[in-house]
Amino acid sequence: MADRGLHDPAAADDAVVDPDAWHLYRGTGRPREDTPGIGLLPSPPPWRRFTGGPLIEEPPPQDEAEFTRRLGPVDGTVPRAASARERDLVNAALLLRRPLIVTGPPGIGKSSLAHCISRELGLSRVLRWNITSRSTLKEGLYAYDAIGRVQEAAARGALRGPAVQAVSEPAGEPEAMGQPPAEPDSDALRNVGDYIQLGPLGTALLPRSAPRVLLIDEIDKADVDLVGDLLSVFEEGEYRVPELARMRSRTPDVEVHTDDPDGTAVVHHGLVRCAAFPVVVITSNGERVLPPAFLRRCLYLELPPPDAGQLAAVLSAHLSDGDETRSIMIRDFLARSRTGGTLAADQLLSSEFLRTTPAGPDQNSWNELLHALWRRLDGAGTGG
Repeated sequence: MADRGLHDPAAADDAVVDPDAWHLYRGTGRPREDTPGIGLLPSPPPWRRFTGGPLIEEPPPQDEAEFTRRLGPVDGTVPRAASARERDLVNAALLLRRPLIVTGPPGIGKSSLAHCISRELGLSRVLRWNITSRSTLKEGLYAYDAIGRVQEAAARGALRGPAVQAVSEPAGEPEAMGQPPAEPDSDALRNVGDYIQLGPLGTALLPRSAPRVLLIDEIDKADVDLVGDLLSVFEEGEYRVPELARMRSRTPDVEVHTDDPDGTAVVHHGLVRCAAFPVVVITSNGERVLPPAFLRRCLYLELPPPDAGQLAAVLSAHLSDGDETRSIMIRDFLARSRTGGTLAADQLLSSEFLRTTPAGPDQNSWNELLHALWRRLDGAGTGG
């Protein structure tokens, strides 16, 4: 009998193991027939169990329009078949409740992987955090519009008369100049949530029975402090909103805005703690070395450049069936990629759309236009 070793779930006990448990994610970019597929997800490891609550019962919004834009129609051609390594690493990240770092050349579908996972497992709209050099952890968690709240409190005081004190901070903040704190307006306590907006990371950590999918795009641009700050959130699965925590004795439950369109959620005692750790996909172009402590808490997937079959599938997912000229274009595109520098699949998609649309360019301008469309992405040969 083959030695299945430590990787055999049945080696731990005699419990019946669902044969689909490991193949929860199949890499098709299409919903599983037994959707919601996430319902087949086994329990997390003991060290990755989180106890947030009360659970939010209202389901998150769907966004099939975004899925179609990125992956093609739900009943169309599969945009690309996932490799065995991709399926294994995605499923490992799902079972371990760990973030997945996805690297590779630009334009090969790193961010689309998050949408593939969400559509296939029935996990609703993807939350997206686009990283810049100025991004901070707080930006990803929540924003508090203190100025807007002060202005609203001042306007309320002007309407009600001088007896009403404008509240510029939540209850419990000491007044300047040694004066005793003013008794806060009860309306001001209730509506503080109007000025708090949870970010994509903050929304992903709200307590739900099923995880949300969070895309953290282009981590290479992040300041080194942000990468370090993410560690504690990934480990603890929670964060505190100080503006709400300070007033928890008076108003323990506050409704705030979320990153979903028109979405709201109730924050209890100023603390947000997840019940199901989100499916976190972090994209990287490999432009910087991430700290070992960060890598240790994530799984790492490097996507190779697409081959001819994968490129044909991408085109078929978004456009009509191809012809012989399409095959020639794919062949020329791959040859140029190998000898002329970095190219992205969406450059081929754009050129094929222009070639096949009735309103596209005439033959006289096609060759020059194609040269411009297939411009290298690594900066070489651009004249600047």
